[in-house]
Amino acid sequence: MKSPDELATILTRQWQSADKREDYLLNPQSWPMEIPIGRPSPTLFKHQTAKVREHIALWRAVTVGDVQWKDTVFRSAAGPVSLPLHWQLSSPDEWAQASGDAQVQMELQRLRYLLDRADPSFHTLLIRQRGLWRERNDEEVVQATALTLELEPGIAAGRPLRGLALAGIDSKFIERNRGLVTALLDIRFEGQASQLGLTSFLDAADEGDHWLLVVPLAAGQLPFAQQRVRARELMQTPLLAGHILLIENDRCLHLLPSLPDTIAVLGSGLDLAWLRADWLCQRHLGYWGDMDTWGLHMLARARGLQPHLQPLLMERALFDLHASALAVPEPVRAGSEPPDGLSDHEKDFYRHLLGLSKGRLEQEFLPLDTVASVLFVWHELGSEFSKSSRGDIADLNLG
Repeated sequence: MKSPDELATILTRQWQSADKREDYLLNPQSWPMEIPIGRPSPTLFKHQTAKVREHIALWRAVTVGDVQWKDTVFRSAAGPVSLPLHWQLSSPDEWAQASGDAQVQMELQRLRYLLDRADPSFHTLLIRQRGLWRERNDEEVVQATALTLELEPGIAAGRPLRGLALAGIDSKFIERNRGLVTALLDIRFEGQASQLGLTSFLDAADEGDHWLLVVPLAAGQLPFAQQRVRARELMQTPLLAGHILLIENDRCLHLLPSLPDTIAVLGSGLDLAWLRADWLCQRHLGYWGDMDTWGLHMLARARGLQPHLQPLLMERALFDLHASALAVPEPVRAGSEPPDGLSDHEKDFYRHLLGLSKGRLEQEFLPLDTVASVLFVWHELGSEFSKSSRGDIADLNLG
């Protein structure tokens, strides 16, 4: 036997459940909501009649929803007693009103406003993750949903995020709403914005501090075994080695063999602006990324900044050799056409990947001996280039 206040507390708790909110706000079949009130036992009715009368009076005063009554016979009563058995609510508005909680009522009002203006694909996210909008202006949330529909992978094309003039946003809009925009993009692109990071996903210039892993591949090459260095510092600080190996991810460090006069820089991803560094023009460069459309997209961008770099372990023959055992689906493709900057056979490889259900082979899963063999050949073929650059390196040491 529950009072209106007790059931109001239960309704408020239900609102805090993301599953309940999603069901009751998106599924018309969930209505009406019928909540059992309970009935007094014969013993309670006989010995605490005043309490039962108070209970009945409280429910007769309820004006929200439909209180369903039923005549019930008790031996201790002179005749049938009409008791409230169920409380029926017919809509989310009645749910919020019946809770008696001002916060629930305000959140429902805001959600109605957002859902009326946002694309239906975002409704579940907005309902389930209130933290994305509770501390934000409603108009900015609506604007973020509109912006997200205009964003595509790589749309920034190397420009800063502040340079994106879409959906009427101001220059600091994405900075203010980064978490919300990322979450909305994850709905459209199966989590890729979070996985790559918003800046990398949009191919925007990284205006913050992107840290790269710098690893000498020969003893004594540097005074440390490995170190994190900011990308903008690498633009200004030449690495004193003739061979520089650029690697998309830092998860394949375990595959790198010892190579004299060689330093690997891992983890650039789409943050490739630092490759504009003049000193890289005087180095033997190798580039190794994933065999998928994003890996080839990054290769094209890297080649645009350093045309003489040599791609490594990124050809179709190698992919086909290991695809049956190692390839996985690529959730979001970098684009429906190969980017400029790829060679003809790389463009053919890109188109081949687009037609596969499993068109991604991550670099860290390649066999150790295959990686070592290719890197040894790259190193040997670049020995003459490396010798010609040593004079420049010596000048740097003297300087």
